[in-house]
Amino acid sequence: MEAFLGQINSIIWSSALIYLCLGTGLYFSVRTKFLQVRHFRHMLNIMREGRASDSGVSSFQALAMSLSGRVGTGNIAGVATAIAMGGPGAVFWMWMVAFLGASTAYVEATLAQIYKEKDDNGEYRGGPAYFIEKAMGQNWYAWLFAVATIIAVGFCLPGIQANSIVAAMGNAWSVPPIATSSFIALGVALIIFGGVKRIAHFAQVVVPAMAVGYILIAFTVMGANIEQFPAVVKLIINSAFGLDAGFGAIIGMAVQWGVKRGVYSNEAGQGTAPHAAAAAEVSHPAKQGLVQAFSVYVDTLLICTATAFMILMTGLYNVQGAKGTMLYEGLSGYEAGPAYVQSAFDTVLPGFGSGILAISLLFFAFTTIIAYYYIAETNVMFINRKVHRPWLVLFLKALVLTSVMYGGLKSANIAWALGDIGVGLMAWLNIVAILILQKPAMLALKDYEVQLNEGLDPVFDPEKVGIEKADFWLKR
Repeated sequence: MEAFLGQINSIIWSSALIYLCLGTGLYFSVRTKFLQVRHFRHMLNIMREGRASDSGVSSFQALAMSLSGRVGTGNIAGVATAIAMGGPGAVFWMWMVAFLGASTAYVEATLAQIYKEKDDNGEYRGGPAYFIEKAMGQNWYAWLFAVATIIAVGFCLPGIQANSIVAAMGNAWSVPPIATSSFIALGVALIIFGGVKRIAHFAQVVVPAMAVGYILIAFTVMGANIEQFPAVVKLIINSAFGLDAGFGAIIGMAVQWGVKRGVYSNEAGQGTAPHAAAAAEVSHPAKQGLVQAFSVYVDTLLICTATAFMILMTGLYNVQGAKGTMLYEGLSGYEAGPAYVQSAFDTVLPGFGSGILAISLLFFAFTTIIAYYYIAETNVMFINRKVHRPWLVLFLKALVLTSVMYGGLKSANIAWALGDIGVGLMAWLNIVAILILQKPAMLALKDYEVQLNEGLDPVFDPEKVGIEKADFWLKR
């Protein structure tokens, strides 16, 4: 099974997808004149705007929902895996895919807002399947994305999160995997049967708290080892570009693992975050697009960087031989991911670090599972608009809960392999779509900036800017 999944991964995550992710981010950055830099301060301001309505969530709630999907085990175990497999240079390429990917996040989120609609319950729904159907007019491609997404986030990806929670709980308190998996499944069930509003309220409370708490502890660990900071920065740069002979042989691995784990963590281009973006109640699609661009910074440039520096500054990565080694050599980077960071926590909180990390990871990964369910549910709703099969929602709930149990009890290698397949498949389908459908997002940005420069709170009129089939905005 492991070998079979590995072969599929090598096809999906070929060099073509690696360069497609980086190239798309660079292209959109140039086209938007690096909006991720120009509008950075504005992004902070608009996050505080807007209120939830009967149909949609607030801009901040949508941000929290998307961050609950972005900020998960990828920020902990995923970073450790990237360093273990690709060397410290993988961290640099995670930064690059995040910086460039912020513009990609803007495009996909803005498209989701432009072409969103109300479902039968009066709630906003949108995402790649919706804007592919409306803007591209290719129903088969929209359905292909919807089905692929349901499989990816409904079954492949939740198992990774559950597996990391199980590993952390086992490391900290020797909790049996079956007990942890059952506890997670019960908690997920209580939330996902409550609908999008319950998901949004849960995310807006838990996500900021868990992120701030984790970063504070990470900065404490880094502060205790601050003398290592210059050496770690030099190590990352040298490894990223093979400036030292010892790293010359793994430049390709650094790029591959940095991009792969970067895309998994910040989701820019993957096509997951637009689902939460579409649920926001905003006056202009570009407004939520900019908020989603900012979330990439929070995820990778802040939280993932904190994890990487903890690992490298506490000596968990030892430069030996051509690639370097990490502790827990009897385990793969997948299996020992939580253990690396738990050891880093223990350097400043002896006896307590493992437990604190286990609790942090529980919240990180749990909220991500909830976000995955919402994304999958949105695509089930998309399908149900045509085939009217109400039982599909119940099937999805059962699928997610099965994934939690399966992923928690299986090996980490299998869980991560399934997850990588899901991420890669969605990224291929979504990036191709947004490259074709980019024009409305660019028109929206231009319209937004014109109104902003006039001192207005931008309001969207699709007919005025020449965007068709944005039916939701015409009815406002």
